[in-house]
Parts: sequence; structure tokens; C-alpha cells
Amino acid sequence: MQEGKRQKQVAAVIREAMNEIFVRMGLNMVQGGMLSISSVKVTPDLLEARIYVSLFQVKDANAAMQVIENKSWEIKKELADKIKHQVRRIPVLQYFLDDTLDHVYKMEELFKKIEEEKQQPE
Repeated sequence: MQEGKRQKQVAAVIREAMNEIFVRMGLNMVQGGMLSISSVKVTPDLLEARIYVSLFQVKDANAAMQVIENKSWEIKKELADKIKHQVRRIPVLQYFLDDTLDHVYKMEELFKKIEEEKQQPE
């Protein structure tokens, strides 16, 4: 099912606000690595927001996600203050790990390996 125009608008507002909140709360740097909001998907009724978190050079992804979960109430409060004039109800926030960067890195490594094997004489 395709996302509606309003879903996309609300998702964009939430994503922008969440990135600002993460920077202000110091959540963009966790365990010596970087953390960012890669995308936000909002349900058609606008009551749930699925927030996809991208991690870069973070040693323990589960611990980083736990830090976010522990501060989820503070994050939602900050979000409510930022977007209260753009939405009627603040959506329930669910956090998911976005591991597409890991997949991209693994694919690049595989392509490099294949290319190196092609270059070597038999």
C-alpha cells in the first residue's frame, strides 16, 4: 500500500525534529560511533511512527538501541513540544535498527573480492 501525502508530510516533520532532538540530547554520538535517523514511516491513521535508526561504527548496536529506549519518554516529550502545532496527536514511537549500511558494506566487500579474483592470473 502506498503512503499518502499526509503520511509523508508527517514523517518528514518527525524525521527532521528527531534529528534535532538527537543532536541536542547528545544521542547522535553513542559509544564512539554516529547515530542518525535514516527514515520514518507513519501508519495511515498517523498514530504510530516507525523510526529507523542508522548506526555507523557503533560497537554494540543492541546497547545503542537500549540507550534510545531508555530515553524514549524524554524524546517523545521533546518531539511533542516541537510538532504539537502540526499534528493533532503525537504518534507512538517505535525504534528499529536500520542495517542497510551494513548490507551495503558487505556487498562492496564481496564485489572487491570478486574483482581481485578476476585480476589474479590462474
